[in-house]
Amino acid sequence: MRIAVVGTGYVGLVSGTCLAETGVTVTCVDVNSAKIELLNNGGMPIYEPGLAELVRRNREDGRLFFTTSLQEALRDADAVFIAVGTPPDEDGSADLHYVLDVAREIGETIHDYIVVVTKSTVPVGTNYKVKGVIRAALEKRGVEVAFDVASNPEFLKEGDAVNDFISPDRVVIGVESDRARRVMERLYHAFLLNNTPIYFMDILSAEMTKYAANSMLATRISFMNDIANLCEIVGADVEAVKKGIGSDSRIGKKFLNAGCGYGGSCFPKDVKALIRTGDEHGHSLELLKAVERVNENQKSVLFRKITSHFGTDLTGKRFAMWGLSFKPGTDDLREAPSLVLVDKLLEAGAVVRGFDPVAMEECKRRIGDRIEYADNMYDALTGADALIVVTEWAEFKIPKFTFIEKALKHKIIFDGRNIYNPEQMKEFGYVYYGIGRRKN
Repeated sequence: MRIAVVGTGYVGLVSGTCLAETGVTVTCVDVNSAKIELLNNGGMPIYEPGLAELVRRNREDGRLFFTTSLQEALRDADAVFIAVGTPPDEDGSADLHYVLDVAREIGETIHDYIVVVTKSTVPVGTNYKVKGVIRAALEKRGVEVAFDVASNPEFLKEGDAVNDFISPDRVVIGVESDRARRVMERLYHAFLLNNTPIYFMDILSAEMTKYAANSMLATRISFMNDIANLCEIVGADVEAVKKGIGSDSRIGKKFLNAGCGYGGSCFPKDVKALIRTGDEHGHSLELLKAVERVNENQKSVLFRKITSHFGTDLTGKRFAMWGLSFKPGTDDLREAPSLVLVDKLLEAGAVVRGFDPVAMEECKRRIGDRIEYADNMYDALTGADALIVVTEWAEFKIPKFTFIEKALKHKIIFDGRNIYNPEQMKEFGYVYYGIGRRKN
Protein backbone atom coordinates (compact mmCIF):
# COMPACT_ATOMS: atom_id res chain seq x y z
CA MET A 1 0.00 0.00 0.00
CA ARG A 2 1.24 3.48 -0.85
CA ILE A 3 0.27 6.77 0.79
CA ALA A 4 1.35 10.39 0.70
CA VAL A 5 1.60 12.61 3.77
CA VAL A 6 1.56 16.37 3.17
CA GLY A 7 3.41 18.22 5.91
CA THR A 8 6.57 17.15 7.73
CA GLY A 9 5.86 18.92 10.97
CA TYR A 10 5.21 17.17 14.24
CA VAL A 11 2.04 15.32 13.19
CA GLY A 12 2.99 14.56 9.60
CA LEU A 13 6.50 13.29 10.25
CA VAL A 14 5.50 11.09 13.19
CA SER A 15 2.44 9.70 11.41
CA GLY A 16 4.20 9.04 8.13
CA THR A 17 7.21 7.42 9.75
CA CYS A 18 5.16 5.20 12.05
CA LEU A 19 2.90 4.05 9.19
CA ALA A 20 6.06 3.18 7.23
CA GLU A 21 7.13 1.11 10.23
CA THR A 22 3.98 -1.00 9.78
CA GLY A 23 4.96 -1.82 6.17
CA VAL A 24 3.22 0.96 4.24
CA THR A 25 5.23 2.82 1.58
CA VAL A 26 5.08 6.48 2.56
CA THR A 27 6.13 9.63 0.72
CA CYS A 28 6.20 12.76 2.86
CA VAL A 29 5.79 16.10 1.12
CA ASP A 30 6.68 19.60 2.24
CA VAL A 31 7.00 22.94 0.44
CA ASN A 32 10.00 23.74 2.63
CA SER A 33 12.87 22.51 0.48
CA ALA A 34 15.42 23.05 3.26
CA LYS A 35 13.47 20.74 5.55
CA ILE A 36 13.19 18.05 2.86
CA GLU A 37 16.91 18.32 2.15
CA LEU A 38 17.63 17.98 5.86
CA LEU A 39 15.48 14.83 6.10
CA ASN A 40 17.00 13.31 2.97
CA ASN A 41 20.44 13.91 4.46
CA GLY A 42 19.59 12.15 7.71
CA GLY A 43 18.78 15.24 9.78
CA MET A 44 15.71 15.91 11.90
CA PRO A 45 13.65 19.13 11.93
CA ILE A 46 11.99 18.35 15.29
CA TYR A 47 12.96 16.68 18.55
CA GLU A 48 10.92 13.62 19.48
CA PRO A 49 12.41 10.64 21.37
CA GLY A 50 12.85 7.58 19.14
CA LEU A 51 11.75 9.26 15.93
CA ALA A 52 15.19 9.78 14.35
CA GLU A 53 15.99 6.06 14.51
CA LEU A 54 12.63 5.14 12.95
CA VAL A 55 13.17 7.64 10.12
CA ARG A 56 16.65 6.28 9.44
CA ARG A 57 15.56 2.63 9.42
CA ASN A 58 12.54 3.13 7.19
CA ARG A 59 14.49 5.26 4.72
CA GLU A 60 17.17 2.58 4.51
CA ASP A 61 14.52 -0.13 4.06
CA GLY A 62 12.89 1.76 1.19
CA ARG A 63 9.54 2.49 2.81
CA LEU A 64 9.93 6.20 3.60
CA PHE A 65 10.66 8.98 1.13
CA PHE A 66 10.76 12.79 1.24
CA THR A 67 10.00 15.20 -1.60
CA THR A 68 8.76 18.71 -2.38
CA SER A 69 6.61 17.38 -5.25
CA LEU A 70 3.01 16.51 -4.38
CA GLN A 71 2.51 15.20 -7.91
CA GLU A 72 5.34 12.71 -7.37
CA ALA A 73 3.97 11.67 -3.98
CA LEU A 74 0.44 11.10 -5.29
CA ARG A 75 1.57 8.76 -8.07
CA ASP A 76 -0.10 5.38 -7.39
CA ALA A 77 -1.08 6.48 -3.86
CA ASP A 78 -4.13 4.87 -2.25
CA ALA A 79 -4.55 7.72 0.23
CA VAL A 80 -3.13 11.15 0.96
CA PHE A 81 -2.97 12.60 4.46
CA ILE A 82 -3.23 16.32 5.02
CA ALA A 83 -1.06 17.06 8.06
CA VAL A 84 -0.28 20.76 7.80
CA GLY A 85 -0.61 23.39 10.50
CA THR A 86 -3.88 25.00 11.58
CA PRO A 87 -2.62 27.94 13.67
CA PRO A 88 -5.16 30.06 15.55
CA ASP A 89 -6.38 33.29 13.98
CA GLU A 90 -6.68 36.41 16.11
CA ASP A 91 -10.30 35.50 16.93
CA GLY A 92 -9.29 32.03 18.15
CA SER A 93 -10.63 30.16 15.12
CA ALA A 94 -8.38 27.68 13.30
CA ASP A 95 -6.64 29.06 10.22
CA LEU A 96 -7.52 26.58 7.46
CA HIS A 97 -5.78 28.15 4.50
CA TYR A 98 -2.89 25.64 4.57
CA VAL A 99 -5.34 22.72 4.66
CA LEU A 100 -7.47 24.12 1.83
CA ASP A 101 -4.40 25.02 -0.25
CA VAL A 102 -3.33 21.37 -0.09
CA ALA A 103 -6.85 20.25 -0.98
CA ARG A 104 -6.81 22.51 -4.02
CA GLU A 105 -3.47 21.11 -5.18
CA ILE A 106 -4.77 17.56 -4.70
CA GLY A 107 -7.73 18.41 -6.93
CA GLU A 108 -5.37 19.84 -9.53
CA THR A 109 -3.26 16.67 -9.51
CA ILE A 110 -5.23 13.44 -8.99
CA HIS A 111 -6.16 11.13 -11.88
CA ASP A 112 -7.35 7.99 -10.06
CA TYR A 113 -9.48 7.21 -7.00
CA ILE A 114 -7.89 8.26 -3.73
CA VAL A 115 -8.97 8.83 -0.13
CA VAL A 116 -8.08 12.31 1.14
CA VAL A 117 -7.54 11.98 4.89
CA THR A 118 -7.41 15.01 7.15
CA LYS A 119 -4.92 14.39 9.95
CA SER A 120 -4.60 18.03 10.95
CA THR A 121 -6.76 19.19 13.83
CA VAL A 122 -9.62 21.01 12.14
CA PRO A 123 -13.02 22.41 13.18
CA VAL A 124 -16.17 20.40 12.65
CA GLY A 125 -17.21 20.56 8.99
CA THR A 126 -13.73 21.13 7.55
CA ASN A 127 -13.62 17.84 5.64
CA TYR A 128 -16.67 18.92 3.67
CA LYS A 129 -14.86 22.16 2.81
CA VAL A 130 -11.92 20.02 1.67
CA LYS A 131 -14.28 17.99 -0.51
CA GLY A 132 -15.74 21.16 -2.02
CA VAL A 133 -12.31 22.60 -2.85
CA ILE A 134 -11.20 19.35 -4.53
CA ARG A 135 -14.41 19.16 -6.56
CA ALA A 136 -14.00 22.77 -7.68
CA ALA A 137 -10.44 22.07 -8.83
CA LEU A 138 -11.57 18.98 -10.75
CA GLU A 139 -14.38 20.95 -12.41
CA LYS A 140 -11.90 23.65 -13.41
CA ARG A 141 -9.82 20.93 -15.06
CA GLY A 142 -12.91 19.58 -16.76
CA VAL A 143 -12.36 16.03 -15.50
CA GLU A 144 -14.20 13.60 -13.26
CA VAL A 145 -12.11 11.64 -10.76
CA ALA A 146 -13.68 9.64 -7.93
CA PHE A 147 -12.40 10.40 -4.44
CA ASP A 148 -13.50 10.26 -0.82
CA VAL A 149 -12.63 12.36 2.19
CA ALA A 150 -12.00 10.97 5.66
CA SER A 151 -11.14 12.29 9.11
CA ASN A 152 -8.42 10.55 11.11
CA PRO A 153 -7.51 12.82 14.04
CA GLU A 154 -4.23 12.33 15.87
CA PHE A 155 -3.92 11.78 19.62
CA LEU A 156 -0.17 12.15 20.09
CA LYS A 157 1.57 13.42 23.21
CA GLU A 158 4.76 15.32 22.51
CA GLY A 159 7.62 13.44 24.12
CA ASP A 160 5.87 10.06 23.69
CA ALA A 161 4.43 10.41 20.20
CA VAL A 162 6.08 7.36 18.64
CA ASN A 163 4.69 5.06 21.31
CA ASP A 164 1.31 6.79 21.12
CA PHE A 165 1.10 6.10 17.38
CA ILE A 166 2.45 2.55 17.39
CA SER A 167 0.48 1.47 20.49
CA PRO A 168 -2.55 3.79 20.61
CA ASP A 169 -5.45 3.72 23.04
CA ARG A 170 -7.70 3.89 19.99
CA VAL A 171 -7.85 4.96 16.36
CA VAL A 172 -10.72 7.23 15.31
CA ILE A 173 -11.73 7.30 11.64
CA GLY A 174 -14.58 9.25 10.10
CA VAL A 175 -15.76 8.06 6.67
CA GLU A 176 -18.87 8.39 4.51
CA SER A 177 -18.49 5.45 2.11
CA ASP A 178 -17.75 1.74 2.30
CA ARG A 179 -14.97 2.18 -0.24
CA ALA A 180 -13.16 4.69 1.95
CA ARG A 181 -13.64 2.45 4.97
CA ARG A 182 -12.02 -0.48 3.16
CA VAL A 183 -8.99 1.65 2.25
CA MET A 184 -8.60 2.79 5.85
CA GLU A 185 -8.98 -0.78 7.14
CA ARG A 186 -6.15 -1.86 4.83
CA LEU A 187 -4.01 1.04 6.02
CA TYR A 188 -4.55 0.16 9.69
CA HIS A 189 -4.43 -3.62 9.17
CA ALA A 190 -1.44 -4.01 11.51
CA PHE A 191 -3.38 -2.24 14.27
CA LEU A 192 -6.41 -4.46 13.74
CA LEU A 193 -4.15 -7.51 14.11
CA ASN A 194 -2.95 -6.10 17.45
CA ASN A 195 -6.57 -5.68 18.61
CA THR A 196 -6.26 -1.91 18.76
CA PRO A 197 -9.76 -0.41 19.16
CA ILE A 198 -10.63 1.27 15.85
CA TYR A 199 -13.76 3.36 15.91
CA PHE A 200 -15.37 4.11 12.56
CA MET A 201 -17.93 6.90 12.68
CA ASP A 202 -19.29 9.74 10.61
CA ILE A 203 -16.90 12.50 9.65
CA LEU A 204 -18.44 15.26 11.78
CA SER A 205 -18.25 13.09 14.91
CA ALA A 206 -14.60 12.22 14.22
CA GLU A 207 -13.72 15.90 13.90
CA MET A 208 -15.55 16.70 17.13
CA THR A 209 -13.89 13.80 18.98
CA LYS A 210 -10.45 15.38 18.62
CA TYR A 211 -11.50 18.75 20.02
CA ALA A 212 -13.61 17.20 22.76
CA ALA A 213 -10.73 14.96 23.90
CA ASN A 214 -8.17 17.75 24.18
CA SER A 215 -10.67 20.09 25.80
CA MET A 216 -11.54 17.46 28.41
CA LEU A 217 -7.87 17.01 29.31
CA ALA A 218 -7.35 20.77 29.49
CA THR A 219 -10.41 20.98 31.74
CA ARG A 220 -8.94 18.43 34.17
CA ILE A 221 -5.69 20.39 34.38
CA SER A 222 -7.38 23.73 34.98
CA PHE A 223 -9.74 22.16 37.51
CA MET A 224 -6.83 20.81 39.56
CA ASN A 225 -4.96 24.11 39.33
CA ASP A 226 -8.02 25.93 40.63
CA ILE A 227 -8.32 23.39 43.46
CA ALA A 228 -4.60 23.78 44.19
CA ASN A 229 -4.96 27.53 44.61
CA LEU A 230 -7.86 26.99 47.02
CA CYS A 231 -5.82 24.36 48.90
CA GLU A 232 -3.18 26.96 49.66
CA ILE A 233 -5.79 29.35 51.02
CA VAL A 234 -7.54 26.83 53.30
CA GLY A 235 -4.40 24.91 54.33
CA ALA A 236 -5.00 21.66 52.43
CA ASP A 237 -2.42 19.81 50.30
CA VAL A 238 -3.31 19.29 46.63
CA GLU A 239 -1.08 16.22 46.38
CA ALA A 240 -3.14 14.48 49.05
CA VAL A 241 -6.34 15.63 47.35
CA LYS A 242 -5.07 14.27 44.02
CA LYS A 243 -4.54 10.82 45.53
CA GLY A 244 -7.92 10.93 47.19
CA ILE A 245 -9.89 11.72 44.05
CA GLY A 246 -7.64 9.89 41.60
CA SER A 247 -8.36 6.59 43.32
CA ASP A 248 -12.01 6.93 42.29
CA SER A 249 -12.41 4.74 39.19
CA ARG A 250 -14.89 7.23 37.75
CA ILE A 251 -12.20 9.94 37.81
CA GLY A 252 -8.85 8.16 37.36
CA LYS A 253 -5.33 9.37 38.08
CA LYS A 254 -4.23 10.97 34.80
CA PHE A 255 -4.04 14.71 34.17
CA LEU A 256 -4.56 15.62 37.82
CA ASN A 257 -1.15 17.19 38.48
CA ALA A 258 -1.32 20.78 39.66
CA GLY A 259 1.26 23.16 38.23
CA CYS A 260 1.97 26.49 36.62
CA GLY A 261 -0.34 26.02 33.63
CA TYR A 262 -0.50 24.02 30.42
CA GLY A 263 0.98 25.05 27.09
CA GLY A 264 2.00 23.41 23.84
CA SER A 265 0.67 23.28 20.32
CA CYS A 266 -2.61 21.50 21.08
CA PHE A 267 -4.50 22.34 24.26
CA PRO A 268 -4.46 26.16 24.06
CA LYS A 269 -5.21 26.21 20.33
CA ASP A 270 -7.89 23.53 20.43
CA VAL A 271 -9.73 25.00 23.41
CA LYS A 272 -9.84 28.37 21.64
CA ALA A 273 -11.04 26.78 18.41
CA LEU A 274 -13.83 24.81 20.09
CA ILE A 275 -14.97 27.91 21.97
CA ARG A 276 -15.05 29.75 18.65
CA THR A 277 -17.05 26.94 17.01
CA GLY A 278 -19.60 27.12 19.81
CA ASP A 279 -19.91 30.88 19.48
CA GLU A 280 -20.35 30.61 15.70
CA HIS A 281 -23.26 28.25 16.25
CA GLY A 282 -24.87 30.34 18.98
CA HIS A 283 -23.79 28.05 21.82
CA SER A 284 -21.45 29.58 24.40
CA LEU A 285 -19.16 26.96 25.93
CA GLU A 286 -18.97 28.60 29.35
CA LEU A 287 -17.02 25.76 30.97
CA LEU A 288 -14.22 25.94 28.37
CA LYS A 289 -14.10 29.72 28.63
CA ALA A 290 -13.46 29.28 32.35
CA VAL A 291 -10.83 26.62 31.62
CA GLU A 292 -8.99 29.10 29.41
CA ARG A 293 -9.20 31.89 32.01
CA VAL A 294 -7.92 29.63 34.78
CA ASN A 295 -4.97 28.52 32.68
CA GLU A 296 -3.95 32.02 31.69
CA ASN A 297 -4.10 33.04 35.35
CA GLN A 298 -2.09 29.98 36.40
CA LYS A 299 0.81 30.90 34.14
CA SER A 300 1.44 33.84 36.50
CA VAL A 301 1.22 31.85 39.74
CA LEU A 302 4.98 31.50 40.15
CA PHE A 303 5.53 35.20 39.54
CA ARG A 304 2.98 36.02 42.22
CA LYS A 305 4.80 33.76 44.68
CA ILE A 306 8.15 35.31 43.75
CA THR A 307 6.95 38.89 44.25
CA SER A 308 5.19 37.90 47.46
CA HIS A 309 8.58 36.78 48.79
CA PHE A 310 10.94 39.37 47.25
CA GLY A 311 8.63 42.33 46.61
CA THR A 312 7.42 43.74 43.30
CA ASP A 313 10.70 45.44 42.40
CA LEU A 314 13.12 42.67 41.41
CA THR A 315 15.91 44.94 40.22
CA GLY A 316 19.23 43.30 41.00
CA LYS A 317 17.69 39.90 41.67
CA ARG A 318 18.89 36.85 39.73
CA PHE A 319 16.85 33.70 39.18
CA ALA A 320 17.85 30.27 37.93
CA MET A 321 15.15 28.72 35.75
CA TRP A 322 15.10 24.95 35.26
CA GLY A 323 12.98 24.05 32.25
CA LEU A 324 11.92 26.14 29.26
CA SER A 325 9.83 23.77 27.13
CA PHE A 326 6.12 23.48 27.92
CA LYS A 327 6.60 19.86 29.03
CA PRO A 328 9.43 17.32 29.32
CA GLY A 329 10.38 15.23 26.30
CA THR A 330 10.10 18.05 23.76
CA ASP A 331 11.78 21.28 22.69
CA ASP A 332 8.40 22.91 22.00
CA LEU A 333 7.92 26.34 23.59
CA ARG A 334 4.56 27.19 22.05
CA GLU A 335 2.35 28.74 24.75
CA ALA A 336 4.94 27.66 27.34
CA PRO A 337 4.44 29.00 30.90
CA SER A 338 8.19 29.70 30.99
CA LEU A 339 7.81 32.47 28.40
CA VAL A 340 5.11 34.22 30.43
CA LEU A 341 7.25 33.99 33.55
CA VAL A 342 10.35 35.29 31.75
CA ASP A 343 8.43 38.33 30.49
CA LYS A 344 7.14 39.18 33.95
CA LEU A 345 10.50 38.70 35.67
CA LEU A 346 12.32 40.86 33.15
CA GLU A 347 9.66 43.57 33.35
CA ALA A 348 10.18 43.62 37.13
CA GLY A 349 13.93 44.15 36.65
CA ALA A 350 15.23 40.62 37.31
CA VAL A 351 17.94 38.68 35.50
CA VAL A 352 17.09 35.12 34.41
CA ARG A 353 19.58 32.34 33.69
CA GLY A 354 17.86 29.34 32.15
CA PHE A 355 18.61 25.72 31.36
CA ASP A 356 16.65 23.07 29.50
CA PRO A 357 17.96 19.66 28.35
CA VAL A 358 16.71 20.07 24.76
CA ALA A 359 14.95 23.43 24.30
CA MET A 360 17.87 25.85 24.59
CA GLU A 361 18.28 26.48 20.86
CA GLU A 362 14.54 26.87 20.35
CA CYS A 363 14.43 29.35 23.22
CA LYS A 364 17.30 31.32 21.72
CA ARG A 365 15.45 31.38 18.40
CA ARG A 366 12.31 32.70 20.09
CA ILE A 367 13.59 35.25 22.60
CA GLY A 368 17.27 35.66 21.75
CA ASP A 369 19.54 37.01 24.48
CA ARG A 370 16.80 38.38 26.71
CA ILE A 371 17.90 35.74 29.25
CA GLU A 372 21.24 34.10 29.99
CA TYR A 373 21.76 30.45 29.02
CA ALA A 374 23.56 28.00 31.29
CA ASP A 375 25.80 25.14 30.17
CA ASN A 376 24.10 22.74 32.57
CA MET A 377 21.47 22.70 35.31
CA TYR A 378 23.93 23.50 38.08
CA ASP A 379 25.68 26.24 36.13
CA ALA A 380 22.31 28.04 36.03
CA LEU A 381 22.33 28.34 39.84
CA THR A 382 25.53 30.32 40.30
CA GLY A 383 24.80 33.57 42.13
CA ALA A 384 21.04 33.19 41.86
CA ASP A 385 18.73 34.43 44.59
CA ALA A 386 16.38 31.48 44.03
CA LEU A 387 15.71 28.46 41.85
CA ILE A 388 12.52 28.26 39.78
CA VAL A 389 11.42 24.87 38.40
CA VAL A 390 9.11 25.31 35.41
CA THR A 391 9.36 21.98 33.55
CA GLU A 392 9.46 18.58 35.26
CA TRP A 393 12.39 17.02 33.38
CA ALA A 394 13.56 13.77 35.00
CA GLU A 395 17.04 15.10 35.76
CA PHE A 396 15.54 17.90 37.87
CA LYS A 397 13.63 15.54 40.16
CA ILE A 398 16.52 14.14 42.19
CA PRO A 399 19.22 16.82 42.02
CA LYS A 400 22.34 17.14 44.12
CA PHE A 401 21.01 19.47 46.77
CA THR A 402 24.49 20.07 48.12
CA PHE A 403 25.36 21.65 44.74
CA ILE A 404 22.22 23.76 44.84
CA GLU A 405 22.97 24.92 48.37
CA LYS A 406 26.50 26.02 47.48
CA ALA A 407 25.52 27.83 44.29
CA LEU A 408 22.44 29.78 45.42
CA LYS A 409 22.67 33.00 47.39
CA HIS A 410 19.59 31.96 49.33
CA LYS A 411 18.08 28.50 49.83
CA ILE A 412 14.81 29.29 48.10
CA ILE A 413 12.98 27.10 45.58
CA PHE A 414 9.84 27.94 43.62
CA ASP A 415 8.58 24.59 42.37
CA GLY A 416 6.07 25.04 39.54
CA ARG A 417 5.53 21.30 39.07
CA ASN A 418 5.51 19.97 42.65
CA ILE A 419 8.44 17.63 42.02
CA TYR A 420 9.90 18.08 45.52
CA ASN A 421 8.60 17.08 48.93
CA PRO A 422 7.88 20.11 51.15
CA GLU A 423 8.79 18.26 54.36
CA GLN A 424 12.12 17.16 52.91
CA MET A 425 12.80 20.69 51.70
CA LYS A 426 12.14 21.94 55.22
CA GLU A 427 14.57 19.35 56.63
CA PHE A 428 17.19 20.55 54.14
CA GLY A 429 16.66 24.12 55.29
CA TYR A 430 15.03 25.48 52.13
CA VAL A 431 12.26 28.02 51.86
CA TYR A 432 9.97 26.09 49.55
CA TYR A 433 7.02 27.25 47.45
CA GLY A 434 4.98 24.63 45.60
CA ILE A 435 1.60 24.75 43.92
CA GLY A 436 -1.25 24.02 46.33
CA ARG A 437 1.06 22.47 48.91
CA ARG A 438 0.32 22.63 52.61
CA LYS A 439 2.71 24.95 54.42
CA ASN A 440 4.80 23.27 57.14
